[in-house]
Amino acid sequence: MPKIKTHKATAKRYRKTAGDKLMKRKSGQDHFNARESGKTTRQKRLDVGASNTISKTINVLTPYK
Repeated sequence: MPKIKTHKATAKRYRKTAGDKLMKRKSGQDHFNARESGKTTRQKRLDVGASNTISKTINVLTPYK
């Protein structure tokens, strides 16, 4: 049986922690950030965990990561 190809775009956006949780960067950081408050800007720097429903899909797209 052939190997499954990894979906590279997904592999670049998500990473696994030691406890097998999936983490991703918070969205909305590219532009229009000058009008945001300082609290919002700081919160956008943090990584967030992926939901359980998305985690199942991501595990299929990135089988070897």
